[in-house]
Amino acid sequence: MLGAAGLLAMVTVTGLAAGLAREWLLVANWGAGARADAFLIAMFLPEAIRTVLGGGVISSAGLALWQALRPGEAQSQWLSRMTASLGLVGLGLAVVLSLGAPLWVWVVGPGLSPEQRATTEHVLRLLAWSVPGMWLHALWSVPLQARGRFVLAGLGSLLYNLPAVAYMAWARQATTEVGLAWCFVAGGAAMGLLLWPSMRRQGLTWADCRPHLASLKALAVRLAPLLGSAGVGQGLMLLERIVASYLGDGVVTVLNLARKLVNLPLLALMAVNQVLLGLMSRHAAGAERLAVLRQGLALVTTVSCPAAVGLLLSTQALVALLFPRVHGAEVLSPVLAWYAVSLVVASWNLLLGRYNHAAGNTRLPFECELAGGLAQALSLPLLAWAFGVQGMAAALLLGIVVNGGLLWWRSGLWGRVPLWPHLAGSAALLALAGMVVAPGLPPLPWWQLAWATAAGAISLLLLALVLKPWKPLSAA
Repeated sequence: MLGAAGLLAMVTVTGLAAGLAREWLLVANWGAGARADAFLIAMFLPEAIRTVLGGGVISSAGLALWQALRPGEAQSQWLSRMTASLGLVGLGLAVVLSLGAPLWVWVVGPGLSPEQRATTEHVLRLLAWSVPGMWLHALWSVPLQARGRFVLAGLGSLLYNLPAVAYMAWARQATTEVGLAWCFVAGGAAMGLLLWPSMRRQGLTWADCRPHLASLKALAVRLAPLLGSAGVGQGLMLLERIVASYLGDGVVTVLNLARKLVNLPLLALMAVNQVLLGLMSRHAAGAERLAVLRQGLALVTTVSCPAAVGLLLSTQALVALLFPRVHGAEVLSPVLAWYAVSLVVASWNLLLGRYNHAAGNTRLPFECELAGGLAQALSLPLLAWAFGVQGMAAALLLGIVVNGGLLWWRSGLWGRVPLWPHLAGSAALLALAGMVVAPGLPPLPWWQLAWATAAGAISLLLLALVLKPWKPLSAA
């Protein structure tokens, strides 16, 4: 488990690093102003779809269906039929996004000027055609992950971002919105083409590539709660952007950069959880799944808490080094500190969701995330009004805690899987980093990064010695 999770996490972090480079080059070339904001508004819906699919919703819904089929002809037929079915869904989404571009731009960016609106609509019409490749990549990851082949599927994010990064690094200030949009279309196509040879070897045949309503309906029943849960998250991000638009020009861009920084460890943890999902889905007995959950909990805590400690201590250095002349960047440091705490709880929530998905229960995680999303949505305007950007980050933490508490309780894990060692260890390390180490950090950014790296490494060693994530645990 550790080997597969480590390889997938490494590949995922490489893709996320390319995504961060994409955002950094965008700001470096255009600045954090109206032009960058407008392009990010055009990117919002295609990027939301990619984030949802990259989060593993189709894998979570499709793995149980795939494992229930007999190896050979039955799986080959299902793969071919679902390729045609979800391929058409992807094309339909592209058409809806492209034809409805004026409406979607008005919804996401109602405050754009007429000149910005026209450009943004044109960019969205192009970006819409990156969606079909994303859908096929998500579906074709299912048979690979079922066989323990995680790395090839994990290269999707890197391929998606690479053309845009190369173009902006080459063109610099001459980068155009249309040229950049075509790079993302090429990246979406590359995601699908990457897995095509493997799918042919898995038994994908043209003869069976026809839409099949029954197979699509079976997947949709499991997929609907997952899409609803992901929709809650994306809706909250949209609400955040609307609230952020009242805090000044360029704040949308700056907060987007903050999300990218936090997503480096968080989405790497999603990769780890995809490995754990594959392991848990192989065990029909609940006791065996529970044993994997306990080991997985030790693993994600050992990974997430040191990442949070390092992020907490490096916020000022990251802002100073990455965005020295970006307007509004001063709000990043306290926001990233709040996000660091949220990262640990979110890692537990991801694992608990996968635990339920492995048993075929996609509804319970959706209901819990809906409750957490409601808590965040209700508190967001009030906390933002009272405390500004830090209030927005506090609302996010509140929603994550509500979601996690409900997941733990409703999954029947109280008294069966001890959480207190993970909770106490993470709280102690974060408190020590925030209240003892952070006030004494040296003023130079590079020295701050060195201290943050050392603190993260020490936290990793301590948690590994205490939790022993490499040691399989019984469910008893």
